[in-house]
Amino acid sequence: MQKPLIGVTPLFDRGRDSYWMLPGYFLALEQAGAVPVMLPLLDDEEALKRLVDTLDGFLIAGGQDVSPALYGEETKPTCKELCPERDAMESVLLRLLWNANKPVFGICRGLQMINAHLGGTLFQDLPTEHPSGVNHRMAAPYDRAEHPVTLVKDTPLFSLLGADSIGVNSCHHQAIKALAPCLHPMAFAPDGLVEAIYAPEKRFVWAVQWHPEFFFRKDETSRMLFAAFVNAAKQTE
Repeated sequence: MQKPLIGVTPLFDRGRDSYWMLPGYFLALEQAGAVPVMLPLLDDEEALKRLVDTLDGFLIAGGQDVSPALYGEETKPTCKELCPERDAMESVLLRLLWNANKPVFGICRGLQMINAHLGGTLFQDLPTEHPSGVNHRMAAPYDRAEHPVTLVKDTPLFSLLGADSIGVNSCHHQAIKALAPCLHPMAFAPDGLVEAIYAPEKRFVWAVQWHPEFFFRKDETSRMLFAAFVNAAKQTE
């Protein structure tokens, strides 16, 4: 069996006028048995459909804040840097992926984007809108557990990991406020925030709020997440 091809959304640095990629995304996918490919940053539907038809799975990476306009809110002063180019691209891409039933794995911003695209809302800034004693924005390096999450029984993540809770790293200031109707939670932080989601009606649409791409070298559960995604990409409908 050929290794599946996984499209990874590009990271965008406006100051350097560059597309770039954190090596952890690629290295974790390669270790799980996939061939990662960085996608172009475009919102041309015909071009993206060709990629959706060609590639076997798609990883929606972390990055800038998701625009509140995508979930019907005004942007607050506490919202940080936005990336309209990624918002536009991922809106088209996610619609095509949903219709094609292709495997999708979202990480941090990826989870937030999936939720907003499907009708959910976000906290624009956790410290001001959802203050708690849980540290959701740890200092680097990000290769250690910062807080636990409780896994929801009878979900794919619980079945995969076989644990009631796991420790996760954490670096985000936004999070799910209202979960999209077609998504179900798979894990919660101690302060009640949704930390992992999935779409039951789809082959594989999972997303996590933490960062397995920084943790996979040390953490078996992070490696298991990437392996589950790659295995789904190997399957044909």
